[in-house]
Amino acid sequence: MQNRLLAALPPADYGLVGPYLTHIDLERGRLLYDPGDPIDTVYFPHDGVISLMTLMENGGAIESATIGPEGALGLMAAVSPRASLSRAIVQTPCRAARISAVQLHEAWEKSPAIRKFIDRHTEALFGHAIQSVACNALHSVEARFCRWLLTCHDRISTNTVALTQEFLADMLGVQRTTVTAVARTLQERGYIRYRRGVVDIVDRAGLEAMTCECYGVVRRTYDRLLPGS
Repeated sequence: MQNRLLAALPPADYGLVGPYLTHIDLERGRLLYDPGDPIDTVYFPHDGVISLMTLMENGGAIESATIGPEGALGLMAAVSPRASLSRAIVQTPCRAARISAVQLHEAWEKSPAIRKFIDRHTEALFGHAIQSVACNALHSVEARFCRWLLTCHDRISTNTVALTQEFLADMLGVQRTTVTAVARTLQERGYIRYRRGVVDIVDRAGLEAMTCECYGVVRRTYDRLLPGS
């Protein structure tokens, strides 16, 4: 078990959810929710990245937050029925555990530990989202690209990240030509190798030096609020 929320549950509390968890592989590009969809399943990633995308009426989109093995997708549906506010899409292949929102709600009613984790996760995710708003408005495309690569690298077991140019453009809120230019700049500095649809992280320290403060702010928020982050 690698999802840190599940791993941190005391045995008795884990026993309330463990029998109902099923383990699945989520392929890259899999759509889990769209805005307005009822959240009937909660996902606990063991690794990988799930992106929350905010959609515009004109078809534009930008990433507002990501979820990895430190947390869960759809967790607030354990408290009461919820509809998704964003598009949730798998951005790197994930191994995950899932449980129905109804079954998790039953555990939530019985377990103070589960209620505490859900409250703290909600606060951490909110902090992540509002930091992303500031980052998207105030920081350079290069810094934001480095932040995303570092966040992704924290959640996977390889230095190679498979990313489509279309997703990178959506994630950064820019044109595809801008993505190409930014990737070329990072490659020329020796931080990454970039080829169509694949980024190899070569120099993590270089990315850390080039990223903005938001990477550290979000990471410290998760460290403070969530167990084992």
